[in-house]
Amino acid sequence: MFIAADVINQVKKNYGQDAKERVTRWRDIVSEYQNDSEKEKLHTVNRFFNQLRFVDDNQVWGQKDYWATPVEFLGKNAGDCEDFSIAKYFTLTALGVPKEKLRLMYVQALSIKQAHMVLAYFETPDAMPLLLDNLNKRILPANLRRDLKPVYSFNGDGLWAAKAQGRGKKLRNTGHGMWENMLVRIEQGK
Repeated sequence: MFIAADVINQVKKNYGQDAKERVTRWRDIVSEYQNDSEKEKLHTVNRFFNQLRFVDDNQVWGQKDYWATPVEFLGKNAGDCEDFSIAKYFTLTALGVPKEKLRLMYVQALSIKQAHMVLAYFETPDAMPLLLDNLNKRILPANLRRDLKPVYSFNGDGLWAAKAQGRGKKLRNTGHGMWENMLVRIEQGK
């Protein structure tokens, strides 16, 4: 996945110098933190992306729902919860965290009474997942996030029904339609 010079130049052309610097810093993080522990990688990536602005898709993209690629998210310096979670997912996998340990999790955010997405990290298959979130910037175990009610989770390997703390039965071997559309844009360098 990782960022060629022509992509960085295209970011500058499309979004400006500040965006180019954000994407360059992102590339540098992936290069510099390869040898850190998984927990250190989680904290580095969560901190980096939680600096970006939370803005609704209508304002950023002029659409009700749009899943931005990490490059698009960094380019705009703004996105919604899906954009934060997707960017964290791809960055952690680029840092060597196995995708089997990561799931994008749809939840109901009880405090704001709306659907929300977080990234769940499972140290082992049966572990209590740690949640990386843009609403609560601390990485916490799912059982301490009483403000979130799991709905379902997915990654490139499948879709799971949510149960307690985000673990659940695998429903199918494919991901989510919006996920598939976003993957095509990643392959196009966007």
